Amino acid sequence: MPARVSLMRGEDRYANVLAALDALADRIDLAGKQRVLVKPNFVVVDRPLATTHMDAARAVLEFVRRRYNGPLSIAEGPAVDTAAEAFARHGYQELAQEYGAVLVDLNRGQTVTVDVYDWRLRRLHLQMARSVVDSDFRISVGPPKTHDVVIVTLSIKNMVMGALTSRFTHGQAHGHDGGGLVGRLSKMLKKVVPEWARALPPAEWAEFRAMSLLEPSDKMKMHQSYPVMNLNLALLAPHVVPHLAVLDGYEAMEGNGPSQGTPVPLRVAVAGTDALAVDVVGAALMGFDANKVGYLHYCAKLGLGVADLGEIEVVGNTTLAACRRSFRPHDRYRRQLRWRSQRAAACIEAVVNGR
Repeated sequence: MPARVSLMRGEDRYANVLAALDALADRIDLAGKQRVLVKPNFVVVDRPLATTHMDAARAVLEFVRRRYNGPLSIAEGPAVDTAAEAFARHGYQELAQEYGAVLVDLNRGQTVTVDVYDWRLRRLHLQMARSVVDSDFRISVGPPKTHDVVIVTLSIKNMVMGALTSRFTHGQAHGHDGGGLVGRLSKMLKKVVPEWARALPPAEWAEFRAMSLLEPSDKMKMHQSYPVMNLNLALLAPHVVPHLAVLDGYEAMEGNGPSQGTPVPLRVAVAGTDALAVDVVGAALMGFDANKVGYLHYCAKLGLGVADLGEIEVVGNTTLAACRRSFRPHDRYRRQLRWRSQRAAACIEAVVNGR
């Protein structure tokens, strides 16, 4: 079947998401599934614009529960704060009770080892939540946002980064006594040090090295460089690519995302069973060419979905042209465009060729 993505526009967030899913009901098959996992985005807890709104998650859960009575989890692994704090602050405890779901902290529990690369393209071993890898139906739901390293955060990146473990706030439980302190220090520095100072080349290089060496967080270790983070996101995507991708663009984020940007009232919802196609449409809605987003370009090379906008059927109550906006990118956007690397591309080609 050709890639189909639904696009709904309206003044009700919940109704938009539910309508986008209903438009694809014939393509969403939950028969025989035993481990359905819904992954919101709580990269930070204290900025609602950066998180998955409860009404968007509610629409997803409503759609799922009309078709599926089995085990259902709402799972997230925040970058610095605890999942418990995120779930409590944003109303997910009540949501889980209402729909018979279990709340899961992806920063705890069993993991599987996955291989990526460091900034010198040496092998790097990271830990990814087994509950996400083993799920037989993964659903990503979150807002489209600009990003400080890879231009945009959409459904694939939401799933990959959330599944990687961070022990910043669980230090003692994981044998890293300083984890919580390091996490709070990292968060504080990002708030205190001006973005212009952090964007200076020497400071930027030092920030990449610091993040890549922060032992308590495999999420931070992904931040090796612009080329390598794009490479690593694509290499990890096959482990956890969403079976159903939902972008809640009722209020999206532009500028210095994924946590410090400003709102864009798109008033849309996007959904599809081809996560790459959904992200390509999402990028287009934001005014970005997905082929210029490194990890999406590499995901297409790996055959993870349809990346040609011309080959994606967009259905719904509006059109892509009617909803498209030119988002203000992150202040480091020009540097982010330098993701192309012959050595990184060779790593992708090696996977494609089975070497």
